[in-house]
Amino acid sequence: MTIDLVTILILYILLLALIVGVINILLQIKSILSGTLGGGFGQIVSGVLTVFILIDLFNTFVDYREHKEIRLTYVTDATTLIVMREITAGVYAQKYDYQFILGMSVLLLTLGAIRALAVKYPHKT
Repeated sequence: MTIDLVTILILYILLLALIVGVINILLQIKSILSGTLGGGFGQIVSGVLTVFILIDLFNTFVDYREHKEIRLTYVTDATTLIVMREITAGVYAQKYDYQFILGMSVLLLTLGAIRALAVKYPHKT
């Protein structure tokens, strides 16, 4: 019962975060229209990827609520989006060196392989 209450609370928090994230993206569109394409575009891309991360986390918790298990595909999807968001934000801000991006790329390759294996060999319930 406690786990059910915690997951319901987390679902509502994620739903609120999704709404705030979409509103934030809509407000950032104003910066692109005003002419500052460079900075505003990077923020919007980062915001959109953050919303996708929240959507994947929301899907994970909804699936857990229904099936009482966490599927590996949802977790790898969310983690892949987190890594992609960090790489994208770092590239736009020009704050990461090539070694960090190379390490993140290896992590993305590993996550992609795990995701492919999870799809090819699904968990039998």
